[in-house]
Amino acid sequence: MRNRNTIELLGFWESIYNPNFKPVEFDGFRKQAGLNSFVMTPKRWIENTNAIGIISKAGRYGGTFAHKDIALEFASWISIEFKLYIIKEFQRLKDDENNRLKLNWDLNRTLAKVNYQIHTDAIKENLIPPEITKQQSNSVYANEADILNIALFGITAKQWRDTNPDNKGNIRDYAVIEQLVVLSNMESINALLIQQGVPQNKRLMQLNKVAVTQMKSLVENKAAKKLK
Repeated sequence: MRNRNTIELLGFWESIYNPNFKPVEFDGFRKQAGLNSFVMTPKRWIENTNAIGIISKAGRYGGTFAHKDIALEFASWISIEFKLYIIKEFQRLKDDENNRLKLNWDLNRTLAKVNYQIHTDAIKENLIPPEITKQQSNSVYANEADILNIALFGITAKQWRDTNPDNKGNIRDYAVIEQLVVLSNMESINALLIQQGVPQNKRLMQLNKVAVTQMKSLVENKAAKKLK
C-alpha cells in the first residue's frame, strides 16, 4: 500500500463508488506515496478517507478484505500469470458477448423479414388493384414500407439515403435490435389494419403511437437491466 499506483487505484475506485469518500485526504496520500518515509496500512486508509472498498478487522476472525475489483488488481500485482489469465478471460467474455449480440440482431432481422412477407401479402391483397404494371405495384410496396419508416425512424428510405450517401444498404440495416423488434411488431399490426380497411393516414398515426410506446418500454427496460 506504499505504492503510488495502489493508492491511485484505491482512490479512483472510491471516487466512483463512495459518495462519502474524502478526496482531499486522498490527494495528500497520493503526493506522499512512493517516498521512503511514507507508510500506509488498510486501517489508516479507511480512517482517513472513509474508504469502503477495503475492510480491516482485528481479532481472531479478523483480517483485511477488499471488493473484488481491488482484490483482482492485488492478485494481478503479485502474479503476472494470474494477470494474463484475467486478460484472456476478459477477451473471451467480450467475444462471447459480441457473438450473442450478433445472434440477437440476426434473429430480429430475420423476424422482421418474416413479418415483412405478411405485410406485403396484405398490401397485395387489399391495396393493389388488378391489371397494373410491375413498376406501379412496386411503388405501392415502397410507399407502405415508408409508412413504417416514418412511424419508427421519422424519415423515408429516400431521405435516409440522401442524408447518408456513403452508407451501404438501407435504413433498416443500421437499426438497433430494439428498433428491429418494434418494426417486426409494426409490420404485423399494419397488415391487420390494411385488412380492416383503415386509411393510410390513420394507420400512420396508430403505428407511430405503437413505435413510441414500444421503444420507450424497451429502452427503459434495457436501462433498468444495466443499472442492476
